[in-house]
Amino acid sequence: MPLTQLESPTHMLREILSQPECWSECIRQLENDAVLHEIAANVPADSEWLFVGCGTSYYLALSAAASFSVITGTPAQAVPASEVLLFPHIALAGRRRIVPVLISRSGRTTEVVKARDYLERERGIPTIAITCAADQSLAQTSHFPIVLSAAEEQSTVMTRSFSSMLLGLQYLAATLTENADFKQALKHLPRAAEPLFRDIPPRLRDFVERHDFDNYAFLGHGPFYGIACEAALKVMESSCSYAQSFHSLEFRHGPKSIVSAKTLVGFFLSDAGYAAEVDLLEEIKSLGAITFVVTPRVDSRVRARADFLVEVPMDGPECSRLAGCIPWGQLLGLYTGLKKGLNPDSPRNLSQVVILNEIP
Repeated sequence: MPLTQLESPTHMLREILSQPECWSECIRQLENDAVLHEIAANVPADSEWLFVGCGTSYYLALSAAASFSVITGTPAQAVPASEVLLFPHIALAGRRRIVPVLISRSGRTTEVVKARDYLERERGIPTIAITCAADQSLAQTSHFPIVLSAAEEQSTVMTRSFSSMLLGLQYLAATLTENADFKQALKHLPRAAEPLFRDIPPRLRDFVERHDFDNYAFLGHGPFYGIACEAALKVMESSCSYAQSFHSLEFRHGPKSIVSAKTLVGFFLSDAGYAAEVDLLEEIKSLGAITFVVTPRVDSRVRARADFLVEVPMDGPECSRLAGCIPWGQLLGLYTGLKKGLNPDSPRNLSQVVILNEIP
């Protein structure tokens, strides 16, 4: 059945399914973006990178920081923008040269804009911004704006903007290290992932129709932890369901008490932690959970314990495949919300941009 016939079209569905095309367009833009080379020419090699965002953009920051550490070999950390504003003595403590990267789809998120003001005006630290809006405050007043206009969205929740801005920051890391092979892997990803966008949506819709869950938990390590957080957030935002995220092996230390036949546990399997994470998958399946597995490596153990399996492209370094792991938690949240009769383009209590009148 064609994707457009799966259910009534929504902005969120169209934007999730548009991701391969969007990634290709963003990479074409990045190939000709002089700002990336300006950053490479002006950032000292011994700098520490600090990725700053709110909500989905903070989870993006977690995966971006892990990616930067892997690709460049330099220290990188992610913090919510509110930590920079309310606890700067902790968020910035003990750092030498800081390169802050401020992340906001709209370029208007209050805490992110205020963090930019604090860092530049009070601390004298030049900032990098990544956003989808060229005409908003963040892009216009940061020292080094990276604008991915192709990833702009109409939906309230972030989907393709998350994966595209992550790709953009990975491309920046590869530019800093002159890593042409990594850039080529990112460029190859959209075409490699395209078959999944034909195969997975109808299967996932049917999976959602067959199951009802009381709890959702998503697990990941390293750069996959931010993606696990994003999957949990999308399920909460789109379907008003209770969802949590954990570093994978931490799930044994108390949280696995929630596991039952009404619990969906999602696994984003890594290369480095594969053996330990598959052991955990087998344990959690033995406790009765329904399992949702996203991985480029599928052996007989994984196939036997995965109730829903997404096999992402395996070409290229592990971090270059991250964007290909992101859409499936987003789509799970969308279909779960539609099953409940909710409108994913108008999620309860949410707006597209969080604007605050004042921050103490």
